Amino acid sequence: MDEPDDYALLDSGGGRKLEKFGPVTLDRPCAQAVWTPRRPESEWRQAHAVFEREDGQRWRTRAPLPKEWVIRTGGLRFKLSGTDFGHLGIFPEQRPAWRRITEQLAAARRPGARLSALNLFAYSGGATLAAARAGAEVCHLDASRGMVAWARENAALNGLAAAPIRWLVDDAHKFLGRETRRERRYDAIILDPPTFGRGQRGELYKIEQDLPETLAHCRALLSDRPVLMLLSAHTPGYSPIVLRNLLDQALHGLPARLECGEMLLTGDRAAYPLPSGAFAAAAFG
Repeated sequence: MDEPDDYALLDSGGGRKLEKFGPVTLDRPCAQAVWTPRRPESEWRQAHAVFEREDGQRWRTRAPLPKEWVIRTGGLRFKLSGTDFGHLGIFPEQRPAWRRITEQLAAARRPGARLSALNLFAYSGGATLAAARAGAEVCHLDASRGMVAWARENAALNGLAAAPIRWLVDDAHKFLGRETRRERRYDAIILDPPTFGRGQRGELYKIEQDLPETLAHCRALLSDRPVLMLLSAHTPGYSPIVLRNLLDQALHGLPARLECGEMLLTGDRAAYPLPSGAFAAAAFG
């Protein structure tokens, strides 16, 4: 029996998406929703808030919007809050990835030892929590101090405050270089690089020029008996095949089984599945 889930895509179209996050319904921009909405406009007007990018970025509320609230989705609990960029602290299209992480790490448990996982560009910690609930030691890294603090709150919400998680605020490439020199190794590496990002000291990350180097670092950090490497991206043009090819090239010579696909927002049966990025996964063993 499926467990209750507080997230649902209700409708999309006309460059927008209508989503339910627990008791809150939101109307947000979505460039890839080029079709016509299926629900009547009257239902869209019932959304608690609308995020607009015309004339600056702002939330326009129609009903009281909580400053913070908690939902359960993908088997995990998350604190949500409307940000100035229209984000909420969660990407529900990653729910299948969280299940994959938990299932593959749980199946690969080794007697007397914990598996180790690295979550890069870790945001609010969905993949971190998925790995921790499978019993892994996790290194959670993000360049935003605020997002790392948010992820720690999510860990507490899931009863994982005392789990073996290293919470780090750092530039990804600087950290990866240090880990390589330390000869540290990980059984699973998960990364969701941004199209464009900036580190704590102004370091720039641009996916089109930096991702191959990121993947080369990750290859060097894989253990002798790796379990999983999972790459996802929300960058236009980075299709499933593009990510698969990059991952295949980075892992050349390793006996990996590769899979790729679109990440989708889903929910209401009448709502069209909404593409929201791509992923490529490598399973070993």
